[in-house]
Amino acid sequence: MKRTANAQWKGSIKEGSGVVSTQSGILDKTQYSFKSRFEDGKGTNPEELIGAAHAGCYAMAFSLMLGEAGYEPDNIDAKAEVSLVEQDGGFAIDKIHLTVKASIPDISEDKFQELANNAKEGCPVSKVLNADISMNASLS
Repeated sequence: MKRTANAQWKGSIKEGSGVVSTQSGILDKTQYSFKSRFEDGKGTNPEELIGAAHAGCYAMAFSLMLGEAGYEPDNIDAKAEVSLVEQDGGFAIDKIHLTVKASIPDISEDKFQELANNAKEGCPVSKVLNADISMNASLS
């Protein structure tokens, strides 16, 4: 299985702008720029997109692992906070923090934490990222 996305950029780094599109069409020429990445400009940015991908992947992986263990979640709410820092003369994503809140009938706290951590480690997006990934997970 392969999925594609496309980005186009025009102009200088600070004055230029770009658009991103996805194969599915959900993102279709969605604007991004220096201001949307490093300031408070309108549009998306790569870190926000990585956060969305990571949160979505995590929630699906957690649901899969819960199902394999005999649990069916009522709800999984996953948030990814992506940290971009100056490093080695450039920028790097050094940390991602997942905040997970879930409603899962009849699960113990220990089993919940075990499966939540397994999903953090097993999610394909977690595996591809070269960042410190931390997490707080709680039952609601």
